[in-house]
Amino acid sequence: QVQLVESGGGLVQPGGSLRLSCAASGSIFTVLAMGWYRQAPGKQRELVATINTDGITIYADSVKGRFTISRDNAKNTVYLQMNLVKPEDTAAYYCNADVLLVAMNRRSYWGQGTQVTVSS
Repeated sequence: QVQLVESGGGLVQPGGSLRLSCAASGSIFTVLAMGWYRQAPGKQRELVATINTDGITIYADSVKGRFTISRDNAKNTVYLQMNLVKPEDTAAYYCNADVLLVAMNRRSYWGQGTQVTVSS
C-alpha cells in the first residue's frame, strides 16, 4: 500500500558529509511523523532523528549538532543531512513513516535501508 524508497547512502571519509533521502508513495492520505533509524552490525536498531508534520524534531544525543532532519510535505519526502561524520556512524540507515492511509487507517512503514560507511 505504501512504499518508502531511500537513497543517498555510500562510503564517506571521516569529517565528510552525506545526504539521505526517503520518498513515500502509495495510498497515502497524509504522512504524519517521519524518521531515520540506524542499525550497526551486532547492535539493535536505534533512533537517529524524527520530524513531525509541524517540523518539530528529535535527535539522538550522538548526532546532535552534526545531523539535520528535514521534510518536504508536498513530496512526502524526508531528508537526513549528515555532516562531520564519524566511523561510529557506520550503519544501515532505515527510513520510517507514520502514515494515515486513504482508507483512514494508520500504519507505520519502513524503508529497505541504505548503507552508510564512514572510513578513510
